[in-house]
Amino acid sequence: MTAAKFTPRVFSGIQPSGGLTLGNYLGAIKRFVDVQNDGLKGQRFETIYCMVDMHAITATLPDPATLQKNTRELCAGFIASGIDPEKSILFNQSRVPEHAQLAWIFNCVARMGWMQRMTQWKDKAGKNAENASLGLFAYPALMAADILIYHATHVPVGEDQKQHIELTRDIAAKFNHDYGVDFFPMTEPVIEGAATRVMSFRDGTKKMSKSDPSDASRINMTDDADTIAKKIRKAKTDPEPLPETLEGLKDRPEARNLVNIYAALSDKTAEEAMAEVAGQQFGQFKPMLADLAAAKLAPISSEMARLMQEPGEIDAILARGAERAREITAPILDETYRIVGLVR
Repeated sequence: MTAAKFTPRVFSGIQPSGGLTLGNYLGAIKRFVDVQNDGLKGQRFETIYCMVDMHAITATLPDPATLQKNTRELCAGFIASGIDPEKSILFNQSRVPEHAQLAWIFNCVARMGWMQRMTQWKDKAGKNAENASLGLFAYPALMAADILIYHATHVPVGEDQKQHIELTRDIAAKFNHDYGVDFFPMTEPVIEGAATRVMSFRDGTKKMSKSDPSDASRINMTDDADTIAKKIRKAKTDPEPLPETLEGLKDRPEARNLVNIYAALSDKTAEEAMAEVAGQQFGQFKPMLADLAAAKLAPISSEMARLMQEPGEIDAILARGAERAREITAPILDETYRIVGLVR
């Protein structure tokens, strides 16, 4: 059987759970922009970016008005950061029903044992698994459908999402094997960049999170320049100067986090950033990082605020993006149904 040829295509998405942070920007959105504009390793890709709003209701059922606001705010964050709705397909998941339709088929392909081994299921359900929703348990199959309904060949993800891409590959491989086809691609995760995992300003061993009770632990993408600078200057550090090499940051998580952020914001590798700031005291480095962060992030905050005053503009962008998305998803779902034997 001749191997199928798949269009080089990137898909990725973020849950509209509210409160975009610097971690979301550096770990995901900035990388989405880079792939849109520059491709990956010299290769150009179709780029598809999604607000995965159906995933946002798996753990709890949020207030409907809040979910709509969060979806628009996330879209505003994408656009303000540089996602161009003309260059990329930008939409919210619930507008494209093929995601859920393919997910049901994948629910029947995936095995219970696969789902039970998912680290995020264990973390989110904890000791209360009996009361967790079926959606939370099965959402990795929906995530696989999000990717494979576009025959996406690559997915930019953080290290903590790699297991989900492995499951996506397992589902694709089992479907292809069971039906004797080469229909779904073996999607590749793309894990690269200086700050794919941004840590808390209060504890460098914990991921930066909007759920942290301390607002000082994170930079919110809605923060103004003064707030950004203040938070960085107050970020936890140690008394030692920055070392000469990255190896010297091995047991200094807060220092490593700030260096990684500096590298990512300045479009440098961690090694290049380290060479630039080696030997500096934090009293010198923090103001430099604060100025850089404010210069990069404050315009995004300002544009997000402008867009949120124009919800009709955002909704029109999402509607057009969904139309473009369905031009891809509808024929893929039709062929999936044909392979399975479902009558359309």
